[in-house]
Amino acid sequence: MKCYKIQLLVTLSFILLLPNTKGWGEDGHAIVCRIAQSRLSDSAADAVKNLLPKYAQNDLGSVCSWADRVRFYLHWSSALHFADTPDKLCNYQYDRDCKDQDGEKGRCVVGAIKNYTDQLLDYGKDTQYNLTQALLFLSHFMGDVHQPLHVGFTSDKGGNLINIHWYRRKQNLHHVWDVNIIETAEERFYDSDINGFTKAIQENITKTWSDQVRGWETCNSKETTCPDIYASEGIEAACKWAYKDAPEGSVLEDDYFLSRLPEVSLRLAQGGVRLAATLNRIFG
Repeated sequence: MKCYKIQLLVTLSFILLLPNTKGWGEDGHAIVCRIAQSRLSDSAADAVKNLLPKYAQNDLGSVCSWADRVRFYLHWSSALHFADTPDKLCNYQYDRDCKDQDGEKGRCVVGAIKNYTDQLLDYGKDTQYNLTQALLFLSHFMGDVHQPLHVGFTSDKGGNLINIHWYRRKQNLHHVWDVNIIETAEERFYDSDINGFTKAIQENITKTWSDQVRGWETCNSKETTCPDIYASEGIEAACKWAYKDAPEGSVLEDDYFLSRLPEVSLRLAQGGVRLAATLNRIFG
């Protein structure tokens, strides 16, 4: 994957001028990053604090959607938010699926996670890389790879071309998973409060899912991160939960929402736990 040298000051100067855009959605990405930051080792927490831009005030969640905002003028980064898989196969393969529209290998969300992880391993060294930018990209893409439809089918662009109704609102299926399920959960169960939803997921991590967390954190090899595993889980979840019972023109209401919310919560939890584990391995 090519290395791109971008001046961070130029990048950051445009952030507040850009429209709000969605990945997991602002809230989804913030949840992933705040879960992660709460699980950092002392050395990793210090490194993250040093690398975060000062305006973030040591809140990784506040800049976790940065990569969505900048893709409109850092056009090369657009392909890094997702991976396309063949229709209906419901599996992911790096050599087959991690490439951009021009066929350049490594240009997908999995390749991006590997690339920015490798860059951050230069922390404390004389490096050519912009490590603040690397941290912001890695944190965002770790969220993206855990959104099932970011590893969706090629023909419908991860559900973006499947038009449905979310209750009475016209929407596409991808947006439902990026934003609507999370927003509906916050409105219905947490008084529209992201902090309440975040706390509920964190409680599930320490209680309901406590026996699974070590497995989430562990890679199958000595690699610092293992996004191929996360992407494989993603397309399986897309087939089992996102695409199922949601064809073109369908109306998605309580049956869909209430049965999919546990999967959304799980993937947000896994994204946060794994981002923390990756950063802890990077920074010692």
